[in-house]
Amino acid sequence: MTTREDIGSALGTGGDAPLNNRVHHVRSDELDGYAAISGGTVGSKKLWMGRVENPPLSSTDNHHHGASEAGIFVVSGHPVFVFHDGTQEVRITADPGDFVLVPPFVPHREENPDPVEPVVVVIARTTQEPIKVSVPELYQHTGAQAQS
Repeated sequence: MTTREDIGSALGTGGDAPLNNRVHHVRSDELDGYAAISGGTVGSKKLWMGRVENPPLSSTDNHHHGASEAGIFVVSGHPVFVFHDGTQEVRITADPGDFVLVPPFVPHREENPDPVEPVVVVIARTTQEPIKVSVPELYQHTGAQAQS
């Protein structure tokens, strides 16, 4: 396996920091936890991408991703994205190949109601590192809530 340090040493950078003047290839077995593309893995400045797997019959806590937008691509399984529209809880069931956008500061949770099949998604965020702010309940997002 070739690492950033190997490449950096070969190019005379000493391997201290990720190189930002080349295309980076992160193999599936080289993920840093969930992160594939981040400031820490490849030196990205504004983008975070990673792969997340949710086991059968699981649910995340209610949370939002701060000022970051989150784009989600469903690789496998049938995740349910839950948020509040100000009147009621809304549940969106996604299928493999679907994309979902979660706007900044919108409280939501992801569920996998399937008793057998895990959910695998690829997430892209507009911050270099993942942000997850847990909230006690789902509520409709308003601009004023983002300031608190």
